[in-house]
Amino acid sequence: MTMTVWVDDWQIQCCGQSFAPGDVVSWTLLEADPEDYADIVGSERADQIDFREEHHGQGERHAPAAVEVVSIVEVHCRYEVPPGSTGRVHFPVPGTTVLVPVEDADGWAKARPDVRFAGYLVTARPVTNAPDGAATPSQ
Repeated sequence: MTMTVWVDDWQIQCCGQSFAPGDVVSWTLLEADPEDYADIVGSERADQIDFREEHHGQGERHAPAAVEVVSIVEVHCRYEVPPGSTGRVHFPVPGTTVLVPVEDADGWAKARPDVRFAGYLVTARPVTNAPDGAATPSQ
């Protein structure tokens, strides 16, 4: 059984560790809300995201889960201030997603024209012999 995990760019840039296919990682996994990712990756792909990786407090009541990384895809999209907005906050522009399969992830991605790096879609599988008391993720 595999799962899809969203890893925000800023989460790994701040205090995450690099990872690659074949690595076993211990992540705090929280259930993902597809609506949070629909504008970034499209609603169909967003529906396939099972968990999001969390480093910053929201997962305090969740034990880290041991998972083996199977594959990694960088996600890039365009961001802009929505038409008619009086604010300056940039939001993802639906339909501008660029997916780039990669062999490792360190939170930083090669710049691409007209889009900005947003995060990773990671295909992973639970590790049954979880080290150091890590939980096995479940749906």
